[in-house]
Amino acid sequence: MSRRPRASGYFRTDYAEDLSLLPTRLERSAVLGLLVVLLILPLVASPFLIDLAAQVFLAAIGALALMLLTGYAGQVSLGHAGLLAAGAFTVGILFKELKAPFFVTLPAAAAVGALLGVVFGLPSLRVRGLYLAVSTLALNFLVAYLGGEYEARRGFSTGIVVDPPSLAGKAVTDARAWYVILLLAAVATLFLCANLARARSGRAWAAIRANETVAQTLGIGVASYKLLAFVISSALTAVAGALFAYYRGFVSVEAFSLFLSIQYVAMIIIGGMGSLAGAILGALFVTLFPYAIEASLGALIGATAYAGLSFAVNAAAFGAVMILFLVLEPQGLIGLWRRLKTYFLLWPFRHRPVGGARR
Repeated sequence: MSRRPRASGYFRTDYAEDLSLLPTRLERSAVLGLLVVLLILPLVASPFLIDLAAQVFLAAIGALALMLLTGYAGQVSLGHAGLLAAGAFTVGILFKELKAPFFVTLPAAAAVGALLGVVFGLPSLRVRGLYLAVSTLALNFLVAYLGGEYEARRGFSTGIVVDPPSLAGKAVTDARAWYVILLLAAVATLFLCANLARARSGRAWAAIRANETVAQTLGIGVASYKLLAFVISSALTAVAGALFAYYRGFVSVEAFSLFLSIQYVAMIIIGGMGSLAGAILGALFVTLFPYAIEASLGALIGATAYAGLSFAVNAAAFGAVMILFLVLEPQGLIGLWRRLKTYFLLWPFRHRPVGGARR
């Protein structure tokens, strides 16, 4: 008689459970319920909420890609904004120069991202840590320079306007249609990343993150798996940039600043390193955080007097939240969720959390 797993999420009792995407009935029911809610939401939500959800889906794609690279493979990268810009400018250039359709520009953006992943992943074979982060930081400046040069030489001083893509002969302009497209893209990205994480590649990345020397001793091709992480992460991020270009209908180098890279790093830290669910939670938190700060300032007495301080307050609050998570909750939002779930599963018994988690 097989025993159904009811563990708190920290343990698996056999190899099949370890490979299962959703090992418990509760997890399967929760995912099904979430999908139902997400499908119903655009039917009842306001246009503003639909746009917020679409922003979260876009951020989730990029956060999942960065989680594979940093959270699983242990390769630090600060070039995420550059990869997003590369995907967006690939769409803008192909549309303006060749009138290329959606089904051409999207694979082209993925190919450009994969190529950049190879180029900027090569330094990871020789350097690591801070030196690797600095080498990936150059990606932001390179892509920003090339994109700015293209805008200036072609006379697009205010940016590149991209027409909506056509699917089944109709232009996609409705917010609800974009909601569904971006939701499907985020779900597909999550499914791909989850399968990569639980396959041989994910175990190799975990070994490399723990100790490269030991991983190489065990026969793992450290160089090839590092490059694989960079290529896959970069390609997914470039696709997110391409979808951003179509969704906004506009591409400008100003939209891809260094602060955007910092935001994506914050997503995986706040969400919880080494967890795909954490990447999604981090994307949700970081995307909605500025709107929460703006709403809080607007609720103050004499709100008009604080209108010019919204950016400064937002930046200061964002930095404070990052510090609080790093100091008080290194496991991020997913760590909070795991402890809460464990508490209710094991109540009323007290226990010591697993993995050095805080009480």
